[in-house]
Amino acid sequence: MAAGRGEFFSSLLKGLERQPGPEGPGTGAPGPGKRGRRLRRDRPGPGRTGPGPRAARSPLTGTESSRSAQKRKDRKTQNLVERLPPEILIKILSYLDASSLFCVSHVSRLFHRLANDDVVWQKMYMSEFGSQTWRPKSVDEASMNLVEENQSGCWKKMYFRTIAGQEMNKWRKELRDISPYTGLPRQTEWVLRNLNVSWELTVCNSWGREVVLEQSRAYFFESSVVIRWSGGGSFPLYRNIRSIQLHGVRKENLKENPKSPKARRPGWRSLILKLDMKTNPYQFFGKDKLINLMYLPPGFIVGIWRGHNSVAFIMASLHFHKLVERSLLGSPVSPYADRMDPPPADDSDPDFGLHGYSLHFVLHNTGAEIMSGHFRQLSCSQVQVKRGLVKLDVINRSDLSEHRSLSGSFKLPWKSDALEGSVENCCVMTLTLLDEFQKPFWCVSSPIHIRMVKKSPSSDYSGDHFLMEYHDSDGQVKMVLVWLKEQNQFFLIGLTLFVAIFKVNQHFSRNY
Repeated sequence: MAAGRGEFFSSLLKGLERQPGPEGPGTGAPGPGKRGRRLRRDRPGPGRTGPGPRAARSPLTGTESSRSAQKRKDRKTQNLVERLPPEILIKILSYLDASSLFCVSHVSRLFHRLANDDVVWQKMYMSEFGSQTWRPKSVDEASMNLVEENQSGCWKKMYFRTIAGQEMNKWRKELRDISPYTGLPRQTEWVLRNLNVSWELTVCNSWGREVVLEQSRAYFFESSVVIRWSGGGSFPLYRNIRSIQLHGVRKENLKENPKSPKARRPGWRSLILKLDMKTNPYQFFGKDKLINLMYLPPGFIVGIWRGHNSVAFIMASLHFHKLVERSLLGSPVSPYADRMDPPPADDSDPDFGLHGYSLHFVLHNTGAEIMSGHFRQLSCSQVQVKRGLVKLDVINRSDLSEHRSLSGSFKLPWKSDALEGSVENCCVMTLTLLDEFQKPFWCVSSPIHIRMVKKSPSSDYSGDHFLMEYHDSDGQVKMVLVWLKEQNQFFLIGLTLFVAIFKVNQHFSRNY
């Protein structure tokens, strides 16, 4: 339909811009003979000093002749389409679709004004959505006020906001199915893949030069995704990196029609995270024979070639909580801000509000899952609040029935454009803490490393003991593990969460 309208409009422009033919018979271009006779007649003869007889019989003065010539010249150079009445042009533009109107609006000032006319967009809105009185939830009251007050451009804004609202309702409907095991939508990965969402990395050096990299690989898990970028020499030197920006990008599906004009459009970029290297200092994380790993909180790993300062790859771990919204609904310069809904008023614990909590906990790397567990009925009493932290005991070291075995070893595989390997004693931790209403309360997905500690005298295990710790502004995680040589595997014998008091007060509007 859009292609037919475009061909009609193009043929109309060609017909209107075609120069008009000569008027009346006998006004065609003179032949060589006629032209020669006219030249001989107009040439002054012997003894003549004035103009020829043809010029002498002209009733126009010199000024009038120049004016008529100028008018004829203006008619030739003037765009004949712009000489049409606005009503005719608006009628022609009403046959175009939204994308064609957008292109036509860049032709001239006249077409920019006509293509944004409220009459055109009102007809398009009514033809697309009919006389329906409902409106999507995404159409806010401000848009309706624009229409009621008849402000300029109101119907165009209503059209695009309605289109966006219907598109959002499609994928939000798929996210309504919540897993009671994780507390997250079951179809998060499916929606991200179906919408063709990817993630871009923008690295800025000390001189302001930016390098934009598309993802090399995405590794999806039950409640998180690990993304890798291999620059192939495009990264600046590590010491020269000033900032890193992570954007979610939605592009057209190029597999269906790679030659489509939509394939050349830039995708919408939604800022997810921005790191300033001065305010977010890196931490040494691990190494192997080829690379050193640097950790940039929250969730970034940078691989640097040993003996050099060049970057081999960058990886980031993202939690599934609101990941679709963060990847689509933010702006290129501002992240998506989720609306804070107050929880239901149901506090059965007058001393403290943490009771009936659940935890979904996963340890994995880019290739395999090391451990996954779900823990219910977590609680905390008032006496367990220390130094502004709420303590939740998930796995008690003294209760052998709660201890968990871990499959596999702690390795973090990596890959650049040319080489690959793995770093020992590293993995990714993904936790989802659900409140008493089974809503996500604290969500973390971050690389974590393991280190050996002295054997605890109260432990019932004779193997080597290890410790894994994580902390941010919202809380801390502490894990105690033991390596059993007989079974050739790790056992998780202690898991404790510490949640910041201010996060609890902010979530429940309390003053604990």
